[in-house]
Amino acid sequence: MGNLIKAEFRKTLTLKAWWALMIPAVVFAFAFALFWGMVTNDFSDFLGRSDTRELTEALGISTGELPVGLLALGHGINIGTMIPIIFGVFALAGEYTKKTITTTFLTAPNRVSALSAKMITYVAWGAIYGVIIVAAASLGTVITVDSERLPTAGQWLGVLGAGVLATILATLFGIGVGAVWRSVIGSIITLTIWMLVVENVLVFVSFGAWDITWLGGVLPNGTVNGIVGAIGAEAFGAAGVKVPGLQDETAWALQYAAGAPGAFSWWASALIFFGWTMVFFLAGWAVNQKKDIT
Repeated sequence: MGNLIKAEFRKTLTLKAWWALMIPAVVFAFAFALFWGMVTNDFSDFLGRSDTRELTEALGISTGELPVGLLALGHGINIGTMIPIIFGVFALAGEYTKKTITTTFLTAPNRVSALSAKMITYVAWGAIYGVIIVAAASLGTVITVDSERLPTAGQWLGVLGAGVLATILATLFGIGVGAVWRSVIGSIITLTIWMLVVENVLVFVSFGAWDITWLGGVLPNGTVNGIVGAIGAEAFGAAGVKVPGLQDETAWALQYAAGAPGAFSWWASALIFFGWTMVFFLAGWAVNQKKDIT
């Protein structure tokens, strides 16, 4: 197994995809954190002065102490997490596209070993992406958010852990989708349209038209975003244990500001997205156990 893992790392490092995708991951994470930091730094203007006053009174803190930096971090990390998903797609679908999957399977003792080595390798890559994405989002947040509104050291470490968990699961999710689809272009186009367009429209329409606040908390994009975003929402009393008397509309707005509309809590989001990941990963595993590679 050790030799297979080394081979997977060498295979990845010889290609340009790992660093070519790292560039947009850093740029998007930094830019979105920078933008949302500017938007939410003056939180009263963002949410409304009466809602802000009610929220701060319930939390027992002043407006200037609200950790709005968590909101900027959530958006920056969430958009950056799309890139590890795409990177994961290349893991197996890329080998089918380049016709190297035959060599991969024939040089391993069996397909289970080959796929296990690939999974372990991309878990490590997902963690690397996570650390770099969190760092880029943190830089954008520090630049735009007032120092007294930045996360505490404990909150930042929580975001770092959640961000790494999110990118690891996102990478495995991408592998699963790519393994089922076996097409890089088809997988990326489908995932991008679903995650960034279709699902967001569904969440907004369901909330605006039918007052359904939970849909984002169960769909793939919403749950991967909720792993980090819900930490910010929980800090404002809008997820997990909610602030008493907080209206559903205000809670949803706070969740949206944190990048996790509909999220129940960070750990619930992680469990639900883990379920989505396993559905596609195991389906891809099963498909590739029987796939003719000749």
